[in-house]
Amino acid sequence: MKTMKLTMITSALLAHSAAFAEVTAITNATLHTATAEGVIEGATLLIENGKIKAINPNNVNADVTIDASGKIITPGFIGSMNQLGLVEVGAVAASRDAGDDAAGIDFDASTAFNPRSSLIAYARKGGVTQNLVTPWGGKSEFAGLGFVVDLSGTFDSVTDRQSALVIHLGAKSEGSRAKSLDNVVKKLASHQEKQNKKDDKDKAKPTAEEQVLTQVLAGEMPVIASVSRASDILEVIKVKERFGLDLIIKGANDAVLVADELAKANVPVILSAVSNLPSSFDSMHASLDNAGKLEKAGVKVILSIGGDGSHNVYQLRFDAGIAVANGMSHAGALKAITANPAAALGIDGGVIEVGKRADIVMWSADPFEFSTTIDKIWINGEEVSTESRHDKLRDRYTTDSDMPRAYTK
Repeated sequence: MKTMKLTMITSALLAHSAAFAEVTAITNATLHTATAEGVIEGATLLIENGKIKAINPNNVNADVTIDASGKIITPGFIGSMNQLGLVEVGAVAASRDAGDDAAGIDFDASTAFNPRSSLIAYARKGGVTQNLVTPWGGKSEFAGLGFVVDLSGTFDSVTDRQSALVIHLGAKSEGSRAKSLDNVVKKLASHQEKQNKKDDKDKAKPTAEEQVLTQVLAGEMPVIASVSRASDILEVIKVKERFGLDLIIKGANDAVLVADELAKANVPVILSAVSNLPSSFDSMHASLDNAGKLEKAGVKVILSIGGDGSHNVYQLRFDAGIAVANGMSHAGALKAITANPAAALGIDGGVIEVGKRADIVMWSADPFEFSTTIDKIWINGEEVSTESRHDKLRDRYTTDSDMPRAYTK
């Protein structure tokens, strides 16, 4: 019996390996690479073993060949700063897993991620292939750990469980923003001092919180600070410089006032391209042209969906189009939803380059145009469906049937 089980397992693995080793060639494509190569016309792209094997090879030996004449190929888009897979219906408390009163530095919500959420397939229809899921946190300034997922819908789609530490700073409904920042500084300073004093005699196993702080202070884990007011951004940059943090600013509606400082400090900014009105006294300079201004100042911009990003990450390409319409370059907007988040968060993907993860989208035309549709999408080298619950509902209620309208044969 044991031999039979091993044989069956071996056969299954070999079958899977053989299927995965299939080489796909996309020919006559217009590649928007999101790299220094820019746009490559009439290109051939080879995909094998989940990776981009070659671009314009001398010889093409493929199991599947797809003619992309008249099509545009981009890297898969990367969403961020949402609770995709941690929430189904925002108004239903039992379907929300992104926060807890007791959440803190080591809060890891990735074990609650649902890859079969109906929101996943809908996001894929917008060309999104990977996403940084972030927690709401709890009562602490430290919201917890963001994690990276792909949108394949498979049960192994969490690709990195501790991708970034998220902290909430700036305006508070109760208390002072000064105290919040002070709490963060004291926590970092305390752990740094403990590390400096530690010797070989101290071999106690570090706590989960201490492990996170050690990675943060070593610059091995990015810190995403939610903050919008210009003066607060400058204070957080000081914290970055004091502790050597790998810092990312999220929100940043007033970032245009300190764009030069952000560029000099090499701090990426995550913002919404459609934030055009002040939502608080911290965001008096919210404007549709902020993304373009920051790009021109040399700041690495990452576009994210404002408000309910979990249900609306599908709209990422439309926000990029709005950014282009208001002064951002087309290439810059593409990088803001592909290469830039990949680089800032250490994600494999976001570019069309040999050796990189094959997250690829084939579009009918410019993906930033409203009428453009997806022809095909590959995640980790495998073609996945673009059908969502919305399509199924449309078909259900438009199919001719003798049965009541709520049913189909």
